[in-house]
Amino acid sequence: MRKIAIISTSVLLLSVCSQMGCNQAPDQKADTTSTSKPLSQAELISRGNYLVTVASCSDCHSPKIFTPQGPVPDSSKLLSGHPAGAPMMPIDKKVLTPGNWILISPDLTAFVGPWGISYTANLTPDSTTGIGAWTDDVFIQTIRTGKHLGHEGGRPILPPMPWNFIAKCTDEDLKAMFTYLKSLPPISNQVPPPTPPDEVVKMK
Repeated sequence: MRKIAIISTSVLLLSVCSQMGCNQAPDQKADTTSTSKPLSQAELISRGNYLVTVASCSDCHSPKIFTPQGPVPDSSKLLSGHPAGAPMMPIDKKVLTPGNWILISPDLTAFVGPWGISYTANLTPDSTTGIGAWTDDVFIQTIRTGKHLGHEGGRPILPPMPWNFIAKCTDEDLKAMFTYLKSLPPISNQVPPPTPPDEVVKMK
């Protein structure tokens, strides 16, 4: 079994903000307009690769290989999300109380807090377990609304996913990110759904 690392909520949020280069308050209106000329498919992929890289998406969405210097993204499973069937140690239920510390799995793909357990999504274009069946409109609406699949009544995207900061991107940049993700090799990896707090309480 793998140990679950502990990190404070404040440190995690500061880390997310640092990675995204945040300098706007979450409630500021996103500027989604752009006056640049349309990009070619190759340019979209290149731009998307740049944006996904500087946003550090692999820090959470890629399984890790452990090295003497610490965990690094597994390039063979890039952006495929929390590994299906990965074992987890017993959880300290105190983390479900707001204001306490939260838990993070060693490879940074599972997170435990007052919201329950969240698992990073498979962002590869696998049609069954990833975003292969998505359109760019679905991707953009998901980021804009913070709702799974962009549905008004859909489940919320849970912490620590900084969707409200990524939502500051223009539609063109979000489309570039999606185009890059769709260009990746599809990886079949069924990430478990979020575990609500009441179900975490029942876990041993």
